[in-house]
Amino acid sequence: MKIYTKGGDKGETGLFGGARVPKNDLRIEAYGTLDELNAVLGVLLSDSVLDAKVRARLLRTQGELFQIGAELATPPNKKVSTKLIASDEISKLENEIDEMEKTLSPLKTFILPGGAKLSAKAHFARTVCRRAERAIVTLREREEVRDEVITYTNRLSDYLFVTARFLNAVSGESDVPWLAP
Repeated sequence: MKIYTKGGDKGETGLFGGARVPKNDLRIEAYGTLDELNAVLGVLLSDSVLDAKVRARLLRTQGELFQIGAELATPPNKKVSTKLIASDEISKLENEIDEMEKTLSPLKTFILPGGAKLSAKAHFARTVCRRAERAIVTLREREEVRDEVITYTNRLSDYLFVTARFLNAVSGESDVPWLAP
């Protein structure tokens, strides 16, 4: 199979089911930003010193992002061809957040992205996740998007924030406090 199809040469792309839309369509923006998030997670996963438990969780998350991407790439009148993200995946994220937070000191101030390189990468992923969430919310203003997609994306950004703090802790680094002027 060739990687180039020339189908997008005029600024359109295909959705699952064959419909063609402009490449700047809100649906494309939403799942394209999820794809970007997945790539940022790949950068985080490329670090060989990443905690094994965090690695497994992030690999699972990459697959879940593909599930959401497939859902968003499917027009509302077509059947989604993959398993839909549901409350189980959201609960897993919440349980993993709670598990990591047990090992962290309580936050007493806002923190800045930084500390260990792994933590900074997780913060970067968090910001891309927030942008994806905004794109999905914008799409929902025009078309139906399941609540679970928005809830999952919101919870994932929380998960990535706590992961960044956890990665600082396991690296022996402190979170970087924001010092108000």
